[in-house]
Amino acid sequence: MKIIIDDKIPYIQGVFENFAEVLYVPGKATTAAMARDADALITRTRTQCNADLLCGSHVKMIATATIGYDHIDRDFCADNNIKWQNAPGCNADAVVQYVFAALGELLGNDLSGKVLGVVGVGNVGSRVANFAERLGMTVLRNDPPRVENEGPEGFVSLAEVQQKADIITFHTPLTRDGKYPTYHLCDQEFVAALAQKVLIINAARGEVTDSEALLDGKKNARLSHLVIDCWENEPRLNARLLEQADIATFHIAGYSMEGKANATTMAVQALNQFFQLGLDGWKVELPENPNAADAHLPLMEQVRRSYAIMDDDAALRAATDKFEQLRGAYNYRRQPVCL
Repeated sequence: MKIIIDDKIPYIQGVFENFAEVLYVPGKATTAAMARDADALITRTRTQCNADLLCGSHVKMIATATIGYDHIDRDFCADNNIKWQNAPGCNADAVVQYVFAALGELLGNDLSGKVLGVVGVGNVGSRVANFAERLGMTVLRNDPPRVENEGPEGFVSLAEVQQKADIITFHTPLTRDGKYPTYHLCDQEFVAALAQKVLIINAARGEVTDSEALLDGKKNARLSHLVIDCWENEPRLNARLLEQADIATFHIAGYSMEGKANATTMAVQALNQFFQLGLDGWKVELPENPNAADAHLPLMEQVRRSYAIMDDDAALRAATDKFEQLRGAYNYRRQPVCL
């Protein structure tokens, strides 16, 4: 048995060595030749799991240690009897930490009375929405697929978000087709329809927002602030958009120690269940969280003390050509215990 593992996935070395030949490879360096005799892949978003990589291989199982799965060709996998599994919700609380650290930096700790539009209310968006309500914010939840499955109660249209929100944060997957595509969901038309100046956050996928629309929105004063963690065409950045962003980071919104531990645990268990390896109950054990000492503080104070987001902004601006290196060497932060 052979398993190829992205070498940036933490806490996983030594887990499978008693069961298989294990090859640790940078995500973008994984090749079809490597995969040809592999039985399983444990990946992140930088490995494109498509026909180019998988055709003619022995791969039977792909586990991605990420919430997103747009890097996996699901149709190819279905046609070739390849099982795949993502890690839904693994880093949701880390993204909550990111969103509110950014809002605290730009708007201060008192967010009560602000209207937050959450576009995409899955594992991540629902936790963002719930935390916002704990802070006294008014939350507008937009999620057409959930409306279709669950009914309209508790949800609003995108038009209502555009009319009423002070802040809009995106937490959708990236889809280019189907009934509810999200590619360039925030486009020129979306920005033009905003009723007031809005703070926009993209911590979902870069292509959910149209870079030119964001730039025009800033230029025409339709947008009050921009927070961008996910970029179109990353790791190549739009220099003009970087200049206009109030907070710019390198796709690390979900990079907490807890989020990474959850993702690794879920990936290990996906392979364990598929191959029946006897690792039931295995999970990453983290050291005690030092942020527990701040548990008595107000919620926003806990969030901001746990994460100095402007340090990440400064790191990117100082080395815009090192996007991937910054991600790969990131010192995973600890989450506040209030999440």
